[in-house]
Amino acid sequence: MAEEVDVVVIGLGPGGEDAAGRLAEAGLSVVGVESRLVGGECPYYACVPTKMMVRAAGLLEEGRRVTGMAGEARVRPDWAQVAARIRDEATDAWDDTAAADRLTGKGAALVRGEGRITAPNEVTVGGRVFRTRRGIVLNTGTAPVAPPIDGLADTPFWTNREVVRAAEVPSSLLVLGGGVVGAEMAQVFSRFGARVTIVEAADRLLLSEEPEASELIRDVFEREGIGVRTGMEVTGAGHDGDEFTLRLGEESVSAERLLVATGRRPNLRGLGLEHVGLDETARHIPVDGHMRAADGVWAIGDITGMGAFTHVSMYQGAVAVRDILGEEGSPASYRAVPRVTFTDPEVASVGLTEAQARDQNLPVRTGMAKIPESTRGWIHKAGNDGFVKLVESTEWGTLVGATAAGPAGGEILGFLAVAVHTEAPTAVLRDMIYAYPTFHRAIEPALADLVA
Repeated sequence: MAEEVDVVVIGLGPGGEDAAGRLAEAGLSVVGVESRLVGGECPYYACVPTKMMVRAAGLLEEGRRVTGMAGEARVRPDWAQVAARIRDEATDAWDDTAAADRLTGKGAALVRGEGRITAPNEVTVGGRVFRTRRGIVLNTGTAPVAPPIDGLADTPFWTNREVVRAAEVPSSLLVLGGGVVGAEMAQVFSRFGARVTIVEAADRLLLSEEPEASELIRDVFEREGIGVRTGMEVTGAGHDGDEFTLRLGEESVSAERLLVATGRRPNLRGLGLEHVGLDETARHIPVDGHMRAADGVWAIGDITGMGAFTHVSMYQGAVAVRDILGEEGSPASYRAVPRVTFTDPEVASVGLTEAQARDQNLPVRTGMAKIPESTRGWIHKAGNDGFVKLVESTEWGTLVGATAAGPAGGEILGFLAVAVHTEAPTAVLRDMIYAYPTFHRAIEPALADLVA
């Protein structure tokens, strides 16, 4: 016999968990369905544990920068402390009891298992059938995917899920993929003593960012001893029990461990999307400004294709909740989606890159200022690599995109995200007073460079 409820949320990543809790607190009967860990990828395998790793690696590098600026320091890495912090503080040894209790404490019911739409307004989990009065929210996220390289599937490679569980640092590491995960983990393990080589098929790292950011990160990586191989076609992979090998045409590279960080696929297959007129083979689920994907169905998070970020999922979840509850609110807007790659230097961006703007036939001009040439950059000295790049619409006189690469780049981005989101005129930004001596003061010469 079917159980009548108001809403079923399939997938309890950050956005799904938050949406289920909000709806339950609003008085609706809500069932949250999760087959893995309540809280999703972010707290257990992505944002939180990886940033603990980044923080630890950054501390080591700061220690190495002491000599010549503040005295002398010897740094001895100890990965055991990092692993313990991830296990005990971040993930509770990959136990989601606290998150599950947080959800049920708000009044939602938690059902473990694979949720599947079996008819309009109907979800089946195992032997239980739920019929919804309000609708279904999909937040099934993505999973790591490996490229179809000959022999790769037969090797015990790492993905982001295994790398955060690492109990020790390998002597050497191959990183396949030069995106966010690949770049961050390459630098982390290099700073902890591993010999690291990063292999990327594209002609540069961080392909979705400004080319100046790619060049900056490559320069820093090579200075730190990380091997960077871009424009490489991997023709085969193998593991002999001791080492992994990637074949790059006529040559090969080997290491003790291999991290595959080449992308993710949406978890859509097996959801029963055909019952509501959606395609499970699509790259993402199209949604409107209120996150409606079909009659009685809302979709949020990575599966919408609007940005695979926790902050986007949470934002979309709030929009969907308002719509389900019939509350007033602005439709979703993505013109100022912020993103940060937590390398050192950080690469933080918002809105469009110069290339993306030109691809949309927007008339734009750019301005740039280098962090080392700023007063704060000169004071900072070691570790001051970076720049601020602005992309301005010459028609509107507003910023449509910006990048802050450098120390605290993600924090500088807050200012730039507000400017892009509110469509603040660049003329007004030029008239502002910028605190001295700060890293964000580099925005001022970048604005001046727009009209140079």
